[in-house]
Amino acid sequence: MREVVPFFIFLISLSPSVYGQSDQDLISEVLQDFIDGTTYNYPDKISSAFYPETRMFLYNGSDTAWTVTSEQYASWYKRRTPGTSNGRIGSITSIDVELDVAFAKVEFVIPSFGNRYYDLLLLKKIKGNWKIVAKCTSAEPIPRYADEMIVRPVKEVVMDGLNRPWSMVFFSEEDAIVAEKDGDLVRINLSNGERVKIVGLPTDVGRKVLIDTSKHEQGVFPARAHGQEVSFNAGWSQVLLDPNFEINSYLYISYSAEDKERASTTKVVRGKLFDNRLTEVETLFLAEPYTHGLFHYGGGMIFGSDGKLYISVGERNFYEHLNPIPPLSQDVSDKRGKIFRINTDGSIPADNPDFGPDAIPGLYATGIRATQGFAIEPVSGKIWFSEHGTVRGDELNILMAGANYGWPHRTSGGYRSKDYNPPIPPGTSFVDPVHYWDVTVAPTGLTFYYGREFPQWNGSLIVPGLSRGNLWRMIVEGDKVVGAEELFIDDRVRIRKAVMSPRGKLYLLTDEENGKLIRVRNTGNTWDN
Repeated sequence: MREVVPFFIFLISLSPSVYGQSDQDLISEVLQDFIDGTTYNYPDKISSAFYPETRMFLYNGSDTAWTVTSEQYASWYKRRTPGTSNGRIGSITSIDVELDVAFAKVEFVIPSFGNRYYDLLLLKKIKGNWKIVAKCTSAEPIPRYADEMIVRPVKEVVMDGLNRPWSMVFFSEEDAIVAEKDGDLVRINLSNGERVKIVGLPTDVGRKVLIDTSKHEQGVFPARAHGQEVSFNAGWSQVLLDPNFEINSYLYISYSAEDKERASTTKVVRGKLFDNRLTEVETLFLAEPYTHGLFHYGGGMIFGSDGKLYISVGERNFYEHLNPIPPLSQDVSDKRGKIFRINTDGSIPADNPDFGPDAIPGLYATGIRATQGFAIEPVSGKIWFSEHGTVRGDELNILMAGANYGWPHRTSGGYRSKDYNPPIPPGTSFVDPVHYWDVTVAPTGLTFYYGREFPQWNGSLIVPGLSRGNLWRMIVEGDKVVGAEELFIDDRVRIRKAVMSPRGKLYLLTDEENGKLIRVRNTGNTWDN
């Protein structure tokens, strides 16, 4: 007797094709757009397959690792003729779906090179549409242009024996001053290695001390510092030349200054430099009150394209719960946790933002935790700055007049003080970071690269870090970070500062007792710039 299949079962079996596509089919279409877009040079198809700002990770098997956004990745294909194959053959090898997430594997073969590699893709169903939200590849990045084949950065030690150098400023290509956090201001000659100490400096600079935490407020110092000699960020910080130095000889210095009780704060002075002696020293800015705790001074400085001096002052708390209400960095009557803008003589510019009648003079931005690095983007003239988080939460920001950068109400990381949740005043608005890291970087003195030695890097932001010896090249387009390359991942060292020489050479200062001045040289070039 012939078996009769119930009609309703037949309808159910047809339902995916009758009433709509299955998730497998929808995912396949997204993956095919990705394959077709990268094979036949259709950037719009590539972009449509990804969720906006999706980041993908690439590693070239040597000493760099980098990430780019899906938009930057798609833009690579705008330079090619659409509809023409680039010789790749792509195919979907597997799709695994679990509710509204999926994992796919795509194989690419390049017959002309005999290459085969795989892209692993994570997808998410968002409002009924499947989008790629992460991509990792087994391929090595293939240079798209001939000049990209000669980027081979190496480190060359120019000088060692520096005592935890913090910053550096050039008089000329061979003549510079280095500010040593735990030492002196030293004038150096990069050609012959000659070193001369600058004399006439202020005598109230903070130094390493043996800490007895029982004599201070509980929680001011980290537990590991009890009875130990600690440095943190006390000492000399930023050194700058006046924009008209050749005329007025003014040198500017930020540092951690101590009072008679060995409490400390951030201080900025200037003096005239003659024959390696600082004269006519005057205080331009003092971030009172003096407090105990050798950390989070800030101390970053930069002259803007407007000729004004910008200064960062840290929050000075190690633990968030030590904040009063409102928190220090949100209190416009307190100098801690802020960025200031002053004239070169210490007076206040008339066009500074107005924070109200109770605001301290010179205030320019609030919500800062521990900013150390400033850099000017040469095309726009905008100031970018780095920001230390606590538990992760390291950021890059663009400085804007009157902006509130959120700390401690907003952070891209976490807190040391558990369950910390300060009340936010109604109507308070915050500025989001341009970029933040998911790992701890501890970004410090950054610089924009413009030079002949690495033409592919022009316009990139070089960001050194203290944690794990990070050194990053951030690919910048306008006000966005669209990619990030981590350099020297097999040769890590704590780096305090990246600086460009007058002729466009890139130098690094390492944060060590035997600190080093390192030049980053491109061995792919046979000429010296």
